[in-house]
Amino acid sequence: MYNTFVQTNISPIETISQLLQTLAQPARLQILLAIGETETCVCHLEAALGWRQAYLSQHLMALRKAGLLESRRAGRFIHYRLADPRLLALVRHAAELRGVSLPDLAPSPECGCPNCCKGESA
Repeated sequence: MYNTFVQTNISPIETISQLLQTLAQPARLQILLAIGETETCVCHLEAALGWRQAYLSQHLMALRKAGLLESRRAGRFIHYRLADPRLLALVRHAAELRGVSLPDLAPSPECGCPNCCKGESA
């Protein structure tokens, strides 16, 4: 299953393999990059990535079950953050190894979340 960090009967190599399998989906890498070093709400991820909420939720659930994301609810917004910020370094190192640059993901003007509408009420 996904929750690789709670299991005790698997080898270190299997643990690493399961982590990399969870991250192997391009959509999940994009989510990690969109969250970055901050806390980000789901509506921001929808707007920034241009994905439907159902598609995004599937990947967020997989990342949460793997222990890679933490979430909290604040009113009608669910906020996500990386459980360990070193995940970003892992993604950046992988990009360097392959000689590629990572995309810059900016907030979308269509997003009405508090992160994107600083000072405005959402």
